[in-house]
Amino acid sequence: MGKGAKALLEPTTLAEASRQRRDLVSGEVMEEARLIRFVISPEGVVFADLGRRLPGRGLWVEATRGAVEAAVKRQAFSRGAKKKVTARADLADQVDRLLLERLLAGLGMARRAGDLISGFDTVDTAVRAGKVAFLIEATDSAPDGRRKLSQAAHAAGLNAKRKPQSVGIFNSVEMGLALGLINVIHLGFLAGRGAENWAMDLERLAGFRPLNPPSWNEAD
Repeated sequence: MGKGAKALLEPTTLAEASRQRRDLVSGEVMEEARLIRFVISPEGVVFADLGRRLPGRGLWVEATRGAVEAAVKRQAFSRGAKKKVTARADLADQVDRLLLERLLAGLGMARRAGDLISGFDTVDTAVRAGKVAFLIEATDSAPDGRRKLSQAAHAAGLNAKRKPQSVGIFNSVEMGLALGLINVIHLGFLAGRGAENWAMDLERLAGFRPLNPPSWNEAD
């Protein structure tokens, strides 16, 4: 991967996320962390700049499926750009997919940095010690394993330790390919700056889809 491509995958800094921009749809001023930046290609096509590093004037929309769909429907991008531009009807789906890809890439970087652990026993121990910020489990994981780790997370919270946030947005194959591992079911993203940066993309994704499958519930 070239330096330019790698830069697009690097998490946005907390300082950048704290800057404020105006939402193109509602007109409300928000922190960048709550928004998606869009730019216009030389051909006049709207596309998302999730890394917020591409040249050109940024057009900012709240990081929700409804806001992006409204921007397309109301031709808000053309108004913001002050010229006729093309925004595809499936732009919200594109953003959703790009956020997923960005989060997967973030897991790969976290593993190389030593911020990501895998395996049930290793993750369970770290969760109980309050070291895990995100408990990431494959969507095709077994209910019994999820239940045991959920109980460990609950116990950590009761003991005034860190209770990790549950995340179930990737299947085992997707996680394995991203990490270069086989049979990846349970991951723990250790608390720290890397987890804080990863959380910003995760929060944006939450505006487009649930962070856990609807079938996951306390009955598991």
